[in-house]
Amino acid sequence: MMMLHTMLRVGDLNRSIDFYTKVLGMNLLRTTERPAQKYSLAFVAFGKGNADGQAEIELTYNHGVSSYDLGTAYGHIALSVPDAYAACAKIKAAGGNVTREAGPVAGGDTIIAFVTDPDGYKIELIQR
Repeated sequence: MMMLHTMLRVGDLNRSIDFYTKVLGMNLLRTTERPAQKYSLAFVAFGKGNADGQAEIELTYNHGVSSYDLGTAYGHIALSVPDAYAACAKIKAAGGNVTREAGPVAGGDTIIAFVTDPDGYKIELIQR
């Protein structure tokens, strides 16, 4: 088995595409429009996504829905970065929202940081 994608419901598809591509540096792989079913999709990933063995993120916009209650079950998506401090600086320079600056995880020495996407989803950066 292989992880294919995680789906996130978003309130503005273009805003989310901009965040994941321009702020995080992912690639827009494909989009799908389903006007009769009232939704639009965009798939983003690093590299070529599944073609490179990378998991993808499916951004789903349900027409007419601008926000969602994220609930208490969702945690975060984690991304490996070579330098969490540099990644935070780059994300802030691109207009991204760093919600936990890079530094050691509580009780350990792994360097982590957190950013939040435009819909409030948390993304953890883990320095490796």
